[in-house]
Amino acid sequence: MRTISRRGLILAAPALLLPGVALAALAPTPYAGDGPFYPSRLPADQDNDLIRVEGQVREAGGEVLNLSGTVFDANARPVAGARVEIWQCDAGGVYDHPRDGRHARRDQAFQGFGHAIADAAGRFRFRTIVPVPYPGRTPHIHMKVVRNGRAVLTTQFYRRGFAQNAGDFLFNRMSATEQERVGMILRPVAAAPRPTFETEIKVVVQG
Repeated sequence: MRTISRRGLILAAPALLLPGVALAALAPTPYAGDGPFYPSRLPADQDNDLIRVEGQVREAGGEVLNLSGTVFDANARPVAGARVEIWQCDAGGVYDHPRDGRHARRDQAFQGFGHAIADAAGRFRFRTIVPVPYPGRTPHIHMKVVRNGRAVLTTQFYRRGFAQNAGDFLFNRMSATEQERVGMILRPVAAAPRPTFETEIKVVVQG
């Protein structure tokens, strides 16, 4: 059996510690368009906490979702410094957008849009609400990833196993494996002051 030098073992060690998926190319996250409710203008408060808006006393309604994830390129390398944007409707199914016919009834305490910058390991985090359905759509969170000033991915993430997914026209354009890649598994957080869930996602960009 061929022996491995001490130097060779040291050089190989980082790869040995990586999960198996990181040793091969990753399938890209499925693309989806901006949709009609990408902000017509970005809000003054657009940080990664969508539940608390600067100047508002109360927090947004709905169930809390701690959304975290990692941005990778197709070669399984983390994308440090990527700008990750999310936007979604409030707990009543209303977007903060003038094209939403119910805009006047929206939750003023919900930011509706936010962004985070991926750290050196490609990781990002948001505090938002669990997405809810609205007429014609199953629950989802829109996401855009910007790298070096250029949008390299626009997509939507869905609640995995949600009954209404089966009737959603955009969800059903994807194959079963693509649906898995944009599915969020929501896990309850114990001892939270209000109903709270957490989820971890992987985002793979090609650009």
